[in-house]
Amino acid sequence: MAVFNRVESQRKAEEACYDQIISAGDGWMHELLPGQVLRIIDLEGNQAADTLFFDADHPEDHYSAVATIAGQKNIYLTTGSVLRSESGKELLTIVADTCGRHDTLGGACSAQSNTVRYAHETLPMHNCRDTFMLQMSQHESGRYTKRDLAPNINFFMNVPVTTEGGLKFDDGVSGPGCYVELQAHCRTTVLISNCPQLNNPCNAYNPTPIRLLIWEK
Repeated sequence: MAVFNRVESQRKAEEACYDQIISAGDGWMHELLPGQVLRIIDLEGNQAADTLFFDADHPEDHYSAVATIAGQKNIYLTTGSVLRSESGKELLTIVADTCGRHDTLGGACSAQSNTVRYAHETLPMHNCRDTFMLQMSQHESGRYTKRDLAPNINFFMNVPVTTEGGLKFDDGVSGPGCYVELQAHCRTTVLISNCPQLNNPCNAYNPTPIRLLIWEK
């Protein structure tokens, strides 16, 4: 199921209407309007950007890994992948991708999963689930709670599936400056945790910043 459909974008950074750097461990929550394009840039390579999407008008209708995988018949995301919600609604389409493959199965690190994967001593370490919950608690609408968390996308993260059906957290396949671009089909809320994971080879044990750009339709 490996797929590397690398397609470069013609959009220019200086023409973007939004430009923000997100430090490793920080979160970001923002609404995209229909037709707007979001670019997520892996500035230094091998960073994991844990991301969720919501229908902004119906937040309970969040990104669905199951509907997305079934719709495209592939567990990995790349150019042309349509990201669907629980209802099957098309939220966004990946319109450019210079990394070539993104994970849909690994989920977000949490205090609990860190202790299982690594050691009990990692329990107090910063994690993506806590970042997600912090961002949702601060959202001005007050409509998002931890009940809205769902299996997320890990942009730039390499999680191969073994022949036995298990998951491996391997070295990343992304390099410095690699990016993914997504175009919104509807009002879509984007929730990102720029992973602070220090124990995972996917980011070379060195969490780094990402850059976010948005263009108008």
